[in-house]
Amino acid sequence: MAEQKRDYYEVLGVDKSANDAEIKRAYRKLAKKYHPDANPGDKEAEAKFKEASEAYAVLSDKDKRAKYDQFGHAAFDGGAGGGFDFNEADFSDIFSDLFGGGFGGFGDIFGGGRSQNSNAPRKGANVRASVRISFQEAVFGCEKELELYLKEECPTCHGSGAKPGTQKTTCTRCGGKGRIVMQQQSFFGTVQNVTTCPECGGSGQIIKEKCSSCGGSGFISKKKHIAVSIPAGIDDGQSVRIREKGEPGVNGGPRGDLLVEVRVSSSPDFERHGFDVYSIADISFAQAALGGEILIKTLDGQVLYEVKAGTQPMTRIRLRGKGIPTIRNANVRGDQYVDLRVKVPTGLSQEAKEKLREFDQATGDTLKKPETDAGHAKKKGPFGRKKK
Repeated sequence: MAEQKRDYYEVLGVDKSANDAEIKRAYRKLAKKYHPDANPGDKEAEAKFKEASEAYAVLSDKDKRAKYDQFGHAAFDGGAGGGFDFNEADFSDIFSDLFGGGFGGFGDIFGGGRSQNSNAPRKGANVRASVRISFQEAVFGCEKELELYLKEECPTCHGSGAKPGTQKTTCTRCGGKGRIVMQQQSFFGTVQNVTTCPECGGSGQIIKEKCSSCGGSGFISKKKHIAVSIPAGIDDGQSVRIREKGEPGVNGGPRGDLLVEVRVSSSPDFERHGFDVYSIADISFAQAALGGEILIKTLDGQVLYEVKAGTQPMTRIRLRGKGIPTIRNANVRGDQYVDLRVKVPTGLSQEAKEKLREFDQATGDTLKKPETDAGHAKKKGPFGRKKK
């Protein structure tokens, strides 16, 4: 009896109401985890990869998904591989992001495989940069300007890489396809791998006379000033993505993205935990005992706070809405927690000392000396019983 297939939504770990973006995101996660290139020789991982890819091939297609929602797996009975062809599903953008281009033998896993057009438009590489900001700038957001060297189309050859007046020729090694097929013998039999042609670098064309300005690359490095908007509430180590500010695309594809990692300097007054901040406020002994108004420093400036009489050292108070703004909604903020630290006076004058002794006697808080008997102290335990 054939093993019953799992529900496609269950395989991807999404709800039946999931949208296209959620389905794609779920498949990306599974593909990255179970792809055979990342798990060489692991049959269980390969099986899970096939299962997830089959689920995505159906649920990512509007018509197939509608049939599956109505008839289940029976909608695809009668054909090899579940009644549909993997070559009809578009995995290119997913595997381009995960593995930097080719499918790494993807077609061979399912038998047959779809060809990838090496001359198709491809998105350029992402560029990474970093910027340091102050604690206060991270709280309320800021604007920064980065100075980077990015690739631009060569003005001499207009991106062709060939010397003006000359043209590219078709690569003889790959026949202009930009890829070559290599066969390897393994424990499981003959394995076919499709790799980028090393002769033409995947372009399918050879430059015999290179442009002197760009050396045949088609691009030159140029200094750029890019404005970066840092959102309020960003934390140390998080990144800001600026669309299409990375390296130029290939064959007319869009530029990559600029990923700016934000490094936040520490604050002498506040310590951040999530969207809450923690601080310390000093109060005098008299303020702790009698109560009174004090000024507490917050991210928005000083606020007046009424200390309760009899406040004990390191009492923690909470100031609602005085923490870090959330990135999604700057109007929603965390809280500020303040530890009230009672300052013990030092360098007292003689008069102050006398007053303090009088206060101590008046309140009856003076610690008494241990009792003695006949000129020598009898040792007692912590609870008043005599030690033998």
